[in-house]
Amino acid sequence: MRSTLYCVLCVLLTLVLAACSLRYLRESWPLSFLYSLQLHATLACLAGAVVALALRRHVYGVFLLAWAAALVVHALIMLQEFRRDPSPQALAAPHFRLLSFNIMGDNSENGERIADYILSSRADVAVILEARPLFSQLDRLARLFPHRIGCETGGEDCDLLLLSRRPFVETMKASLSDLRRNRFALARIEFAGQKLNIAATHLTKPYYDHYHDEELYNLGELIEAAEGPLLVAGDFNSDIIAPDMQAFIRNGGLTTAPSEPRTWPIRAGAYGIAIDHVFARQPAELIETRRIPDAFGSNHYGLVSQFAIAAPNITNDAQKAP
Repeated sequence: MRSTLYCVLCVLLTLVLAACSLRYLRESWPLSFLYSLQLHATLACLAGAVVALALRRHVYGVFLLAWAAALVVHALIMLQEFRRDPSPQALAAPHFRLLSFNIMGDNSENGERIADYILSSRADVAVILEARPLFSQLDRLARLFPHRIGCETGGEDCDLLLLSRRPFVETMKASLSDLRRNRFALARIEFAGQKLNIAATHLTKPYYDHYHDEELYNLGELIEAAEGPLLVAGDFNSDIIAPDMQAFIRNGGLTTAPSEPRTWPIRAGAYGIAIDHVFARQPAELIETRRIPDAFGSNHYGLVSQFAIAAPNITNDAQKAP
C-alpha cells in the first residue's frame, strides 16, 4: 500500500513540476496561468516530495525534492528581481498618490461605497477597471477629480476609467488587441515641475490564446514612446514571475515597490497572488504600494501607491564635472 501511494504521488508531482518547468524550454499559453502560480505549486510539490520520502526512501523522491526546491528558489528570485528601495532623493521629494482598483463590472450595489472610498483616499489619480458601477457616481467624483478619461456613455467605454485632480496636458486611448477595446489610456500631467506620464491598462486573462502576450507587447510599445517619468497601473491578470511579464518589465525598464501585495483571490488574502500591479520608470520611483483594506464586493483588492520623482544628485553631478 505504501509503495502504491508513493508511486501515485511521484507521478502527480512529476506532472506538476514538468508543467511548471516547461517555461524554461518554451512558453505555452494553456499553461500560462500556472506560471503565475509557480511559487504556490512548487511549494506544494516540495511538501509532497517530503511526504513521498516519508512513504518510501528512494532516490527518485530525493530528485523530486531537489527539483521542487530549485523551482521555489527561482520563483523567489524572480519576485525580487524588479523590486527597488526608494532613493534618498525620492524620499525627500514631493509624493504622488495613485489608486488602482478593479471594482468588478457587475458590482453595482457597491458603487456608492466605492465612490466614497475614492473621495476619501487622498489619491492624486485613480485608475479604475471595470468601472461601470461608478457611472452614476461620476458627478460626485468630479468634485475632487474634475479630469477624466473613459466612461463617457456608461457602456463598453466604461471598462477603464482614469480620474485626476490635476489637468491633463495630453491624453490618448488605445486598444491593445482586437479582443477588447479601449483597455489602455495614457495621460500626461504636471507634477513637481515635470511632465509625468500615467498609463492605465486592463489586460486579457493569460489563458485566452496568445492575447496576453500580444497585449503586453503592444503595451510595451506604447509606454516606450512616452518620454520621461512614467507610472503604469492596472489589472494585468498575471503575476510578475510569468515569462511574458518578466520580458515586459525588463524591456520597459520598469520597477516595482519593495513589496507587492497579493490582490487575488480575495479569500486567499496574503496567500493569493499579485495580478494587479503598479510599476514605475525612472526618474519616477515607488515609495510603497499597499493593499486597500476592503474589497468592496470586488474579486480583487485595490492598491494605493506612493511615488516621487527623484531629483538629480547635484553634489555627485558636480563632482563628476571636469
